[in-house]
Amino acid sequence: MSAEIISGTEMRAAILEELASEVEAMKAKYGKVPGLVTILVGENPASVSYVTLKVKTALKLGFHEIQDNQPESITEEALLDLIEQYNQDPNIHGILVQLPLPKHISEEKIIYAIDPDKDVDGFHPVNLGRMVIGGEDGGFLPCTPAGIQEMIVRSGTETSGAEVVVVGRSNIVGKPIAIMMGQKGRGANSTVTMVHTRTRDLAEHCRRADILIVAAGVPGLVKPDWIKPGATVIDVGVNRVGTSSTGKAILSGDVDFAEACKVAGKITPVPGGVGPMTIALLMKNTVRSAWMALENKSSAAYVCR
Repeated sequence: MSAEIISGTEMRAAILEELASEVEAMKAKYGKVPGLVTILVGENPASVSYVTLKVKTALKLGFHEIQDNQPESITEEALLDLIEQYNQDPNIHGILVQLPLPKHISEEKIIYAIDPDKDVDGFHPVNLGRMVIGGEDGGFLPCTPAGIQEMIVRSGTETSGAEVVVVGRSNIVGKPIAIMMGQKGRGANSTVTMVHTRTRDLAEHCRRADILIVAAGVPGLVKPDWIKPGATVIDVGVNRVGTSSTGKAILSGDVDFAEACKVAGKITPVPGGVGPMTIALLMKNTVRSAWMALENKSSAAYVCR
């Protein structure tokens, strides 16, 4: 068996094309486009790289994009004031504060300060609560879990009644995707087990999975004999395991990809799998937020088109 590769790069391109059409429809109907502000504090190289890619993507889609760079020395109070300015700006529909922040600033306070209806990262507790409630109250879903679910759906994997095993319990990926896959609705209706590196008989749990989602942050954790033949495997891990002769980082997922391809039915690569989908879903949340604002609806009452 040779697994079908689920390409996040190809899926991202398709989603962005769909969103570009939505932006044009919005402009034609309301004379407005989605507004996204990306706030970068300091000059962390990884954060600069992530924000640059987000800005380029937003501009390519025709968004009104503001890149707000702030010095690392900005006070917590000043950053909170800045967020409140954007909360009140009707031309801004999404507020993204790039993490991590300097140690003198509470990330929790900053996340809580963002208007939940502009929290396109989906990290605000109001949106997390809406996610748990599900249905029409879904709010904004966290971008990486939403990207995972989108990949599963677009790959043609059946989720209704499927056994899903999530390896990892982080607040950013593991917990949200476990909840989302167990909800009623598109790409869900699954029976979900969440496990982690301290789970007894971890391999045995994984072998039951029709859909195996691995987000443990441990390179090569999942071996091929842990995978049910024909299962769909979503590898969320991005681990730097070395450097090439040209100085480029060598990345590894949480799954032994080369060997897993011989067992799985479908599998995501690293890189080029889940990673590209995160920014695509961030853009999708921003477009959704703009529709909500223009149609005077809250995220608790607006279902994405």
